[in-house]
Amino acid sequence: MSELASESSAQGRVGGEPASESSAQGRVGGEPASESSTQGRVGGGPTGEQLEITRGTARAVITSVGASLRAYEVDGVPYVETFGADDAPPLGCGAVLVPWPNRVAGARWHHDGEQLDLEISEPARGNAIHGLVRREPWQVAEHTGNSVMLAIDVPVRPGWPFPFRTSITYELEDGGLTVTHGVHNAGQRDMPFGVGTHPYPRPGAVDVDSCELVLAAETVLPVDRDSLNPTGEPLEVVNTELDFRGGRPIRDVELDTAFGRCVPGEDGLVRHRITQDGHGVELWAQAKFSWVQVFTAAEFPGKGARAVAVEPMTCPPDALNSGVDLITLAPGETWLGTWGVRPLRG
Repeated sequence: MSELASESSAQGRVGGEPASESSAQGRVGGEPASESSTQGRVGGGPTGEQLEITRGTARAVITSVGASLRAYEVDGVPYVETFGADDAPPLGCGAVLVPWPNRVAGARWHHDGEQLDLEISEPARGNAIHGLVRREPWQVAEHTGNSVMLAIDVPVRPGWPFPFRTSITYELEDGGLTVTHGVHNAGQRDMPFGVGTHPYPRPGAVDVDSCELVLAAETVLPVDRDSLNPTGEPLEVVNTELDFRGGRPIRDVELDTAFGRCVPGEDGLVRHRITQDGHGVELWAQAKFSWVQVFTAAEFPGKGARAVAVEPMTCPPDALNSGVDLITLAPGETWLGTWGVRPLRG
């Protein structure tokens, strides 16, 4: 069933107003809006222009190549891991994962009886990984003081016979950073897809290894140790070392793991946290992001210490083959989904 761009509920609100979705609804399916300003734009480097947005003491930087979240800080304190403006994103940092997150096993899938061979983008494991747009230049559709919207038209590609347009809007609000994805089917037949993103939430000035990780997930997906592709049905996390619902210490935990059945709270939002005594960072998402990949980096480049990626996803790894939680978009339809990051200060 398609999920259309109708987001009138309070989902997406965290400590402030909801993300502005009217612009995405009006533009993801058509021409980009003219840029209202060149404020905060610096060019150059492998990630293109560095698009800065601010609100009060909060600041974020988004790259035009890949539309990646490169930095988010409040009062000068970072709440995501960052990398240099002249550097390529390390370890997938901040990447946008469309039209599928995570892996497609063997870079091969089937649709309507047709075998489709994608480019192998993870040569060591022979998989297609993280979609088609994370290294592409995006158009800046709108850039104001506290928000920036980027978009890209993706034509038919080897192994991907569906033209589409996707957008992403980053907006600083009083409660934190809100991110809204849009996907528009520009083709003539139904398009299956998934959406994900690859931030490394950082608990402010607190060391990651002194924190607890809290996940809203009730299941974990078993994978092959070598290929990291699924080997079976999701397993319940209850009474296992992978049950992070009540929080578990991050120190010595090593994960590259897909968790599923993320349960929203009473406000309709899924919440994952990295905290110490109430201080830290929260990544929240609409319930449509019912999966989350967690990856612990032994040493984040440039930091000299560990980091944790908490990656909201609408579907699990290899969903193009399994069909699990794939979204199907009819020709001309648009889908929107929202997540965000906010500081926790006790």
